[in-house]
Amino acid sequence: MWSWSEVMSWNVVTEMEPPCGRSFMQMLCEKYSPENFPYRRGPGAGVHVPPGPQVSPMKVRLNLPSILVLNSCGISHAGDESEIAAFCSHISELDLSGNKLDNWQEVSRIVSNVPQLKFLNLSSNPLHMSVLEQECARAFSCIHKLVLNNCKVSWETVHTLLLELPHLEELFLCLNDYDTIVSSPACFRSLKLLHITDNNLQDWSEICKLGSMFPCLHTLILANNNRLTIGNSEESLSRLFPNLRSISLHKSGIHSWEDIDKLNSLPMLKEVRLLGIPLVEPYSTEERRKLVVARLPSVSKLNGSVVTEGEREDSERFFLRYYMNFPKEDVPLRYQELVRKYGKLEPLAEVDLRPQNKASVDIHFEEKVQNISIRLDQTVAEFKKQLKTLLQLSTNNMRLYYLDHEAPFGPEELKFSTRALHSYNVHDGVKFYVEPKIK
Repeated sequence: MWSWSEVMSWNVVTEMEPPCGRSFMQMLCEKYSPENFPYRRGPGAGVHVPPGPQVSPMKVRLNLPSILVLNSCGISHAGDESEIAAFCSHISELDLSGNKLDNWQEVSRIVSNVPQLKFLNLSSNPLHMSVLEQECARAFSCIHKLVLNNCKVSWETVHTLLLELPHLEELFLCLNDYDTIVSSPACFRSLKLLHITDNNLQDWSEICKLGSMFPCLHTLILANNNRLTIGNSEESLSRLFPNLRSISLHKSGIHSWEDIDKLNSLPMLKEVRLLGIPLVEPYSTEERRKLVVARLPSVSKLNGSVVTEGEREDSERFFLRYYMNFPKEDVPLRYQELVRKYGKLEPLAEVDLRPQNKASVDIHFEEKVQNISIRLDQTVAEFKKQLKTLLQLSTNNMRLYYLDHEAPFGPEELKFSTRALHSYNVHDGVKFYVEPKIK
């Protein structure tokens, strides 16, 4: 049996790896060696490839899970394809993000030897440096989820991939510096989720191209395209995104309520994310949510939180009262719909629930009574200092009693110098009795 050190040295010599990077196979063996990745029980925990007469000494036991994570390993090329095929026949998910893969041909050599692969993450690899040929793209045909964030790949490359990925359901194209979207004459109906955040998209007409290419989209995430506004008619939105259930416009450039209203034309929409948009900045947190909930009657989840029936009614009533005194030309159409639902509401009575901060009280001392105004947020010690000047009696020689006729136990001595007066329920008309201490 070959030792692991012999295996590793054999691999380095026979692969003739270029000095600029490491091979996929080398890093696979290094990370998932028995020393670094001990055997784990359970389905999919490991794979054992026994050596045979015509098998290279690399065929030793590796504990490979069905999900491989080889991110930021300096991988620049595939390595021995027969080795990849031998070890990776059961792999379903592969993370190759943050490596040095700059040639689609090398990625194809890896993927073509992983027949069960459904998820592939190629984020932050410089793949824009090579052209993807159609024949090479066929290796990706089994992929269901593909992540190409920060690869700076062109739309032509994306189209080439899409034509060969009939089962693709989720596609991630974030951080690729797109300011336009190039349409494809083909229609890709398998795609359900498109994540295209942190680009430079500004014109809603570009987003419409996505609707034409992906008519079956369920989820569209457009966050951090910070100048994006909704510019289409409601009829156009309904036609282009007939199946869209969730949309994220977090930190987009939406600055008018009309843009929010247009979302109502999406017939299947149930979830919306609208945090960080300029439109709602002048409002309080409570006002923001209520005004948006009231405008989107079909949305059941806003900014990740479920909209309950009780919250919806509260929001719609708040909306009615909010706009009831606006000029007629500034009242949104939604207002009349809610008037028909609830009728015209009366304004809420304004009730000041703030605690009283001053009181007019009587001070009894040596058979004299003086009426003064006192602050209720001051402490007993501060109140005694106020009385010191009024009564010419030192605070150290002062005993202070509080009498509230509504209290059943008679006068109460104020013994705790740090206690605030409002905690004694002091109000207008109460009496304080001051007595000098008996020496």
